[in-house]
Amino acid sequence: MPLPPAPTKRAALLSPDALDAPARSSHRGSRRSGDSRADEATVHSPQPLELFDSLSTEGAGGATTRPTRRARSKPAPALAPVSAPQPEAMVQVETRKAPVVEVAPAPAPAPQAPTRPKRNKSTGPAKLFVLDTNVLLHDPMCLFRFEEHDIFLPMIVLEELDGHKKGTTEVARNGRQTSRTLDALAGAQDADIDKGLKLDTTGHREAGGRLFFQTAPLDYSLPISLPQGKADNQILGVVHALRDEYAKDRPGKPKQEVVLVSKDINMRVKARALGLAADDYQNDKTLEDGDLLYAGSLALPPDFWTRQSKTVESWQSGSNTFYRISGPLVPNLYINQFVYFEAPGEPSMYARVTEIRDKTAVLKTLKDYSSGKNAVWGVNTRNREQNFAMNLLMDPEIDFVTLTGTAGTGKTLMALASGLTQVLDDRRYTEIIMTRATVSVGEDIGFLPGTEEEKMGPWMGALDDNLEFLAKGDGGGAGEWGRAATNELIRSRIKVKSMNFMRGRTFLNKYVIIDEAQNLTPKQMKTLITRAGPGTKIICMGNLAQIDTPYLTEGSSGLTFAVDKFKGWPHGGHITLARGERSRLADFASDVL
Repeated sequence: MPLPPAPTKRAALLSPDALDAPARSSHRGSRRSGDSRADEATVHSPQPLELFDSLSTEGAGGATTRPTRRARSKPAPALAPVSAPQPEAMVQVETRKAPVVEVAPAPAPAPQAPTRPKRNKSTGPAKLFVLDTNVLLHDPMCLFRFEEHDIFLPMIVLEELDGHKKGTTEVARNGRQTSRTLDALAGAQDADIDKGLKLDTTGHREAGGRLFFQTAPLDYSLPISLPQGKADNQILGVVHALRDEYAKDRPGKPKQEVVLVSKDINMRVKARALGLAADDYQNDKTLEDGDLLYAGSLALPPDFWTRQSKTVESWQSGSNTFYRISGPLVPNLYINQFVYFEAPGEPSMYARVTEIRDKTAVLKTLKDYSSGKNAVWGVNTRNREQNFAMNLLMDPEIDFVTLTGTAGTGKTLMALASGLTQVLDDRRYTEIIMTRATVSVGEDIGFLPGTEEEKMGPWMGALDDNLEFLAKGDGGGAGEWGRAATNELIRSRIKVKSMNFMRGRTFLNKYVIIDEAQNLTPKQMKTLITRAGPGTKIICMGNLAQIDTPYLTEGSSGLTFAVDKFKGWPHGGHITLARGERSRLADFASDVL
């Protein structure tokens, strides 16, 4: 059922004295009565009373002025008509109200909520960033991420870029896109390689620097212990030569700080050992600190009900209870965020935010999947976060779910159990499609015999383990033949697919599970999520502490990217599973090892 509209408070702006205002309207010559009304308006409610009086006076004169209605949102309504030329009738009204400006000065504007400061460009001198090849292969748009600073590409970087352009991998695609970007910059009108290519010529206005290529050999000397023919050492030599070249101001070449940007940790360590400035490529990071990641749940303060007892509204709809709350907690909430109240000696409450309107939020109580009557394919939740996750997985209005947590928290088991229930029992989806990010994402699976699903078999050990548990729980006392039939039915509705062949596909009414999503880049995550067609639900799971892909961290992982971008979306939800439920041995090992 639709929620009742939020109560309006517009009538509360008028003071009780305003009800008698039409009876007090005096003729134009009475300045003293106008002054006394201005004093009363200052004491009670200056803006509504002033507007009300001006309307009533205009009504007595037989003319109606629309500009006074527009002045309602302004802090000083008496000053607004003076600044702009008005018709003759308005000039007479303002002549009558001139004393109001002297007696009751306009109140100061109400303090507004602090807005997020706009990121300004640094006022210091522009730096010269030397990019390593792995930065270009990691983010083809990195050339336009350095704002007003300049970029330098050594010749060996272009040679390495040319060596990575062949193939169908993600690295090869990024290499080809980078080459096309460099070609577009070099082919722009009035482009001069010697003076540097302007980075904003292709439409990227945020890039105010220039791109320089190494067009001449540079004189540098590196320690003998570094092999001279290695590409990394040649790049270090270029940085060394540029640092000496831009160390002093010279005609046509102002002094600049030279910084090496590389995704290779060993490269940065060698650069610092040689006394060169080096930094990681930071623009691909969604969060600087993994602890700042949206958790999906929030604990209510212990005095929550004490403070909210007078302003909370509640109503019943079916088996759910709704609460409308207000206060300083509301600005910190997101749609589909879970809140819980647990205090000794008081009943607990677990709810989900379903609506945020102005300064109020609506909370909806959850279904308890920890009880046996609400078991999902024989699976009951064992802790608070698992119950939150199951409410997301079983809600047909939620199209995208992200689950993070350490090993043994039940991510894959709950996703499979809810998928089987909605595919076989509810017939909400036609089948389950399961895939996972292998360590070599985008590479060839290898020379394994069989079909695509058989090739993915070695990567899907977690699927087999959980299916064995689910089939055993559902079979009950059916015997060996019954369990075999259940296994065959389950297997017929689960398809294992490889990520290599996802591009261009569209899933209709499918239940898609993406396991080990922490090893995906943001671009790969976007490719997979955009495969969803009408009626499809996607579940992304992963452990951010087990990232195996090179050059990916907790801050730059595609799973972190998806969690941060989808928070607050009405049809998406996230929960971080905190407690492992695999076994006491696994829990102890997670803590001490």
